[in-house]
Amino acid sequence: MSVFLLAVLFWLAAWAFNEWLVRRQPESRTQARLIGIAVPLIFGVTLLVLWEGAVRGFEVPFVLLPPPSAIWERLINSLPILWADFRQTFLKAVLAGYVLGCGSGFLVAILIDRSPFLQRGLLPLGNFVSALPVIGVAPIMVMWFGFDWPSKAAVVIIMTFFPMLVNTVQGLTAATAMERDLMRTYAAGYWQTLFKLRLPAAGPFIFNALKINSTLALIGAIVAEFFGTPIVGMGFRISTEVGRMNIDMVWAEIAVAALAGSVFYGVVALVERAATFWHPSIRAG
Repeated sequence: MSVFLLAVLFWLAAWAFNEWLVRRQPESRTQARLIGIAVPLIFGVTLLVLWEGAVRGFEVPFVLLPPPSAIWERLINSLPILWADFRQTFLKAVLAGYVLGCGSGFLVAILIDRSPFLQRGLLPLGNFVSALPVIGVAPIMVMWFGFDWPSKAAVVIIMTFFPMLVNTVQGLTAATAMERDLMRTYAAGYWQTLFKLRLPAAGPFIFNALKINSTLALIGAIVAEFFGTPIVGMGFRISTEVGRMNIDMVWAEIAVAALAGSVFYGVVALVERAATFWHPSIRAG
């Protein structure tokens, strides 16, 4: 219990320090960025300390919830296995499915924009398919494409296609009527208007879909691996180690997946800031 009390005291002290940080008026943009990084980092560390203190202070069984120190030790000692799982799941299934799903969704959105019939017929179907549970789609994809990573990439394609399609179609309507009238006064054709006005205006919508899909893709690939995969992959490792009661290894895989998803999302967000720096939503941030 004393370990837990020490952890609570540390958490309260870190909370007070964070409160002091967020109330400061930074003198430069660099200081503001450092504070923006420090506050969530300190908060995350305090949660880990509180987790460690609670598990050890209340003597929680290791099978139910291992302490962060044990998870970290397992992670460090299992780097070759974790890297092989990461390469199988993320570098193959997730990236391939993400590129194909987002790319095809974007291209179909352009086709739909040219066809009112497709816009009325395909979009409702897209909303229906996007609501399908991944646990129902994954076994079918495994039967169709085999046990290796292509079946997981197929699940990712299904999960990422329709968010990109719907967001892009919505974004293509973001340009105002006055802006479109101005392009017509310049005798601009459809493709000129598309590339010079409508696609730039749709940029925030497109990147919103890319950010949503960056997390959906990883979730879909991991869940799909529960239904059949070679003896490698994040989902395979999680399901196998749960059966063996190696819960620290399960949490190590979860930590790797969470880190990969966060970095992937952050990269997309950085690309968005660089590509749509002119948009008011970016300049305001």
